[in-house]
Amino acid sequence: MLRVGLTGGIGAGKSTVASRLAEHGALLIDADAIAREVVQPGTSGLAAIVAEFGDDVLAEDGSLNRPAMAARVFNDEVARGRLNGIVHPLIGERTAELFAGAAEDAIVVHDVPLLVENHLAPSYHLVLIVAAPVDVRVRRLAESRGMPEVDARARIAAQADEQQRRAVADVWLDNSGSPDVIRAEVDALWSERLVPFEANLRLRRPASWGRGLVEHDPAWQEQARLVLDRIRLVAGERAVRADHIGATAVPGLPARDVLDLQLTVGTAEDVDALAPVLTDAGFPRAVSPAQNAVSPVPDAVSPVPDAVWHGGADPGRPVSLRVLADDNPAARRAVLLRDWLRADADARAEYARIKREHAPVPGSGEPTADTGYTQAKQTWLNDVTAKAERWAAETGWTP
Repeated sequence: MLRVGLTGGIGAGKSTVASRLAEHGALLIDADAIAREVVQPGTSGLAAIVAEFGDDVLAEDGSLNRPAMAARVFNDEVARGRLNGIVHPLIGERTAELFAGAAEDAIVVHDVPLLVENHLAPSYHLVLIVAAPVDVRVRRLAESRGMPEVDARARIAAQADEQQRRAVADVWLDNSGSPDVIRAEVDALWSERLVPFEANLRLRRPASWGRGLVEHDPAWQEQARLVLDRIRLVAGERAVRADHIGATAVPGLPARDVLDLQLTVGTAEDVDALAPVLTDAGFPRAVSPAQNAVSPVPDAVSPVPDAVWHGGADPGRPVSLRVLADDNPAARRAVLLRDWLRADADARAEYARIKREHAPVPGSGEPTADTGYTQAKQTWLNDVTAKAERWAAETGWTP
């Protein structure tokens, strides 16, 4: 199944996005709904809250008086911690049950208000952030909930800010306009990214990516960080380090729009052991770096002996991931060349020239052009490795 995390600040209109995804067929798991479910009258959750906070948190009908409970803990960190200690484990158990009951081909959207605050982003295949300007959110809260402006702004200020949300967003949905606009964006997201992502994940196949060279995109750095966070999470203690390497990691270099990543692990046994968990996390095995190109070619040049290749299943963010043991010299070399190119403007310019001169023409349909590009790059990198090593010695560089 494809696990999608959905979040957004209060008043941003997250429910509009959630309902549209559900209309398309997503299985919606609503954290707020579960939080209400586990404290319904007659549940162990409500009994535990009453035992902790007293009968004055109950409404006349015996249900939890949620406004009274919220007021009780909003400005009391200790009380809020006691409440969370009761409710969060129950929410976790129920959420796990719903995920476990999802179909193999499901697109599961987990609607979590505090996804950012609780640092949950790496546990999803994709994170969607719904956003709107503060003034728009304040107005919506006044219109839909009758919330006074001072209360609305206090609630907004207590949540993650825009910078924190952008730091975990694979997809940023601006919901400052009319509902029709955001629904159209969600429609396109569903058909162009979520549906093919789920299919690739289920069929254990990398998403394809183009062969053409593009100018450097500063967004590659943040996109790589998000992907590496997921890789580190599933690799756990087996990971020695995880790096963004290659041309997309060097500002100013042209590159194919595919993130080159490297996971270094303790032993060769770890390389094989991680293959299934990386596949489940959205990085299925690939025969070679070229397997997930639009026009695959034989891996004529193999610069990384004993590496295992994985591709990314997400069609919206192509990835080429190599996994290799820490004692493989290629692991250190990749990081060295990246850092040397970042530091040496002349070398960077020369490498950019080589790449542009030999880049295959998109749509040419000639595999030899792609092979020639790979060979030209590898020959140049082999020739300059000694220069990079001298730079490392002179500067005291280490990985």
